[in-house]
Order: sequence, then C-alpha cells, then structure tokens
Amino acid sequence: MSDKQPRPQAPVTALSKPYWDAAAQGRLLIQACGACGTLRHYPRLLCDQCYSNEVEWKELSRRGNVHSWTVAHHAFHPSFSAELPYTLVTIDLQEGTRALGRWRGETPYIGQPVRGEFEAIDAAFDLVFSPDDQAE
Repeated sequence: MSDKQPRPQAPVTALSKPYWDAAAQGRLLIQACGACGTLRHYPRLLCDQCYSNEVEWKELSRRGNVHSWTVAHHAFHPSFSAELPYTLVTIDLQEGTRALGRWRGETPYIGQPVRGEFEAIDAAFDLVFSPDDQAE
C-alpha cells in the first residue's frame, strides 16, 4: 500500500470541459468573447471587458514569454511534497492573454521565449512550459 496521496483534481464542469478535452489532446483551447473577442483564461461565465456571456473557443499556439515566476518550497497539498522545490511561471501568450503553468528547465528569466505542452499526471493534465529554442 502506498502512502502517496493522490493529487487534487480540477473539477471538470460544463464550463471547463472544452478546455480539459483539448488538454487531453495536447491542445490549448481558451475562451474568446463572442461579442468583443477578448480572450479569457481560465474559463468563466462572463467577459470581464463587456460582460457578455457569449463564448467561442480558440486554439492557441502555446508559445509566449515569461512574465513572472516563483519557486515553491512548501507544498500546498501533501501530494506535491516529493516534487519540492518546483517552479511556477506566468506566461504572456503570443495571442495576448496569460496562462499559468509548471516550469521545466534551468532558471527562467523575464521575457524568455517559451513553449507549453500538456503532461498527463494522475489522470489529469498539467500545462508545463519550457524554453522555446525555435523562437524567432
């Protein structure tokens, strides 16, 4: 019997299902307002620019640049203890919105070109960013 606790899972709701279905296929799909076109990530009911509830889903490139990063030294849940320390990044995606994810690679720097991929972990999918060696 293992002492390792399972990782907490994000609930899949009608609102977030298109995101998680795309993540399972390795694609980053986010909401775009059907009225004004504003991109919004994480999925939510209303546009924070025009308050419309119209929504479209748009596939993004998963490319961008490091906006910020931090190193976690304390696990917020016991299942992450074995992974400490780990780096979390905020990415300015090329399409104009931000995404949060895990970091793979040497210490990131602000403005660093990155590419995201989804990793399957414990029946869920983590968005993980690493340096983009193909960036122009």
